[in-house]
Parts: sequence; structure tokens; C-alpha cells
Amino acid sequence: MNRIEQFKKDLKAKRALKVIAGIDNYDIESVKRVVSAADMGGASAVDVAAREDIIYIAKELSNIAVCVSSIEPEKLLMAKENGADMLEIGNFDAMYKKGMRVTAEEILDITSRTIDLVGHDIFLSVTVPGHIDINEQIELAKKLEEMGVDLIQTEGACVANVSNTGARGLLEKANVSIANTIELSRNVEVPIMTASGITPTTSRMAFAAGASAIGVGSCINKLSSVIEMIAVVRSFVEQHENAEEKEEMFI
Repeated sequence: MNRIEQFKKDLKAKRALKVIAGIDNYDIESVKRVVSAADMGGASAVDVAAREDIIYIAKELSNIAVCVSSIEPEKLLMAKENGADMLEIGNFDAMYKKGMRVTAEEILDITSRTIDLVGHDIFLSVTVPGHIDINEQIELAKKLEEMGVDLIQTEGACVANVSNTGARGLLEKANVSIANTIELSRNVEVPIMTASGITPTTSRMAFAAGASAIGVGSCINKLSSVIEMIAVVRSFVEQHENAEEKEEMFI
């Protein structure tokens, strides 16, 4: 079974785990550590920045699906041409740090231009911005579904109180993203990935809320050693070894 087919299998079983190295993480050694930990820890995919050498490293150091993130269609085309298994329009944290926001109209435009360039023969995920009104999120998700997007990712990073750090900050982000997951999963058939502030504890809440996958970044990529990273990845995997047997909490 190839990389993307294994990811799809985990997605169908509602137990997919994507480890995020960072859309703006161009530190080669950091990327190597995250990719290795994701692979050895049992993740379903690893998400890296859109640069040829980083894509090559991710493919060389792992046997899991390599997802490449960008908000530039041309970079996503480059990623496809360089062997990416999945493409992601999203991981907007780099923009939020600069005080920028992205609108639903901009997401639709980027998605349309990306599909025009890369076609429909590669798995495509799109993040629905967490800062827009939930009704607008639902309408955006429905339009993305109509366009043929394979996965929709939720977020809560720029909605939560950024003045809170540590466990409180992570919990606020996770709560927003999980709440968005509940609403979106009720309104579209496309699988939902919950991201932003997810920990092993809140990951169970995300799957119960209707997620088919979770995206995990800072609680792994901020660690200093591969051993620590592997331990955290495995803690996520162990939480959901029997996830396909669980019933949804929210109906």
C-alpha cells in the first residue's frame, strides 16, 4: 500500500494523524527531526513547507504521506512535481503572526487556481479559517466540497486568547477548533481534520466531535530531541488505536 492510500485508510477509520513541521519552517535539521519522529512514532502523514529540498528530505526520511503546505498555487504545483503525496492550502499561522487574515473569498480563489494548476489527481486539503463566522465557515466548506476538495481542516489559532500560554492557551485553541469540527462535520460529507492546540487528551474530543483526522504541530515540533518527539507522536497514536470502534459523542 502506497503512502497516500495508507493515509486514506486511516482517514476512513477516523484515526489519521498528521504531524506538522511548519509552513514556514525551513530549518533543515528541525524538519529532519520532525519527519523522523512522525515516521517512527506511527503518524499517518507529515506536513512540510513548500521547498524542493525539504520535500526531498521528507520523502527520503519517511515512509508516510508527505503533505506540502502553501497558500501559493505555483508552489503547490512545484510540490506535486517534486513528489508530494498531498497538498494543503492552509496552516495560516505564519500569516496570523504578521497580523494578516484570509477571507473565504480568498480561500476559494486560491483553491480554484490551485486545482487549475495541479488537477484533481492529487489529494488536496484546505483549511477553513477559524476567525470567520461559523455560518460563513459552513458555506465555505460546502463550496470547497463542490470543488472536489478531499479534506477540510479546522483551526482555532487566531480566535483563542493569544495572551494565554501553556496548557490554557492550547485548550482554548483546541476548544474553538473542536467546536468548528462539530458544525462542519454535520454539514459536509468531506472528512474533517481538527488542528490548532491539539494534545493527546483533546485529540480524543476531536475524534468524538466528528473528526476523521487531527493535525498536530507545536506540541511536537517545539521539542528539542527526536526521542521526545517520538514519545509524543506515539501517545497520540495510542489514544486512538481502537478509534474506529468508538461512537461519536455529538449527534
